Amino acid sequence: MIVQRRAVPAVLAAALLLTAGCSGGGGDDEPGKAGASGSRTTAASQAPSSSAAATPPAKGTATVTRTVAKGLKSPWGLAPLPDGGLLVGSRDEGTISRVDEKTGRATELGEVSGVSPAGEGGLLGLALSPDYASDHLVYAYFTSASDNRIVRLRYDPDRPAGEQLGAPDTVFRGIPKGMIHNGGRIAFGPDKLLYAGTGESGERGLAQDRKSLGGKILRLTPDGDPAPGNPFPDSPVYSYGHRNVQGLAWDDKQRLFAAEFGQDTWDELNAIKPGGNYGWPEAEGKGGGGDFQDPVAQWHTDQASPSGVAYAEGSMWMAGLRGERLWRIPLDGTAASADPQSFLAGKYGRLRSVVAAGDDRLWVTTSNTDGRGDPKSGDDRILEVKVS
Repeated sequence: MIVQRRAVPAVLAAALLLTAGCSGGGGDDEPGKAGASGSRTTAASQAPSSSAAATPPAKGTATVTRTVAKGLKSPWGLAPLPDGGLLVGSRDEGTISRVDEKTGRATELGEVSGVSPAGEGGLLGLALSPDYASDHLVYAYFTSASDNRIVRLRYDPDRPAGEQLGAPDTVFRGIPKGMIHNGGRIAFGPDKLLYAGTGESGERGLAQDRKSLGGKILRLTPDGDPAPGNPFPDSPVYSYGHRNVQGLAWDDKQRLFAAEFGQDTWDELNAIKPGGNYGWPEAEGKGGGGDFQDPVAQWHTDQASPSGVAYAEGSMWMAGLRGERLWRIPLDGTAASADPQSFLAGKYGRLRSVVAAGDDRLWVTTSNTDGRGDPKSGDDRILEVKVS
């Protein structure tokens, strides 16, 4: 059953539907079959854009220019502030800190009350209000004792360190929780609406049940109501048939893409189509049939186990946890224009979040202190990466 804060959508002007497509995916990076090496691309679920923008080169580059911060504990959500600094959440400690991107100094802002970390759950995605300049609201997706939910907190930098976060205001609740597959990525889209990637919490059937919030991409107003123009009446569900979505990003034409874990065979990058069915648990990877959307690109689970994704320089950039690398997927509309290319393989361990940092730069976080990595001295880190 869908449980949310309000039953009636807020009265808003009709919002633009953002189009693109997605397919099944897996847990936070549980072991899968090794399979053959290499990634594969497929035709996207929609025709490529007729934009005159140049297709990016088949081959690109990604170079770590510096380590922005060290010594972070189980970082998950990452949100750049408009006036400088990076908000980073600790999955296991339930705290949010502000990192000075010039000095690397991290200052704890406060703890998010109600976080109940266990397994893959805890304090997950972070996003800034589209009106952050005036309301100073930070949105957070977290696992509570009973569910996964989305809250918003006011950030007041004038208060003492450790006391700069207001009490959480729950805007959406009732997302299934589990020891695995909690999803957790949230982002405000170009339409100023809130998107959330959820997992099926290990209960496969939830992904195909449109009445369940598990295994979905949700589209909400900032107050937590189903967004106007959603594909299913009075429902927050934007797309379904997902296994565990932990990456959301838009290209420069406002098309939504999502990264998703596979189970034993294929991890995926998908272009998201409103109302699209991405196959799980009936299909994993491409070739699921006419009722399911095929992925833009797919990888064996030992090469990816993807979490964050960001758009820069004409390509999607996807972090790999088990794969311990950064993937570049050059785009032509909503199709991959060339085979995916990997960078940083094994150099920094597990990679969790990827955020566009402006121009040709990305912020990338490692995830070696989450209980599944092999932390080295200085872990976990935020890296600055120059890409082309």
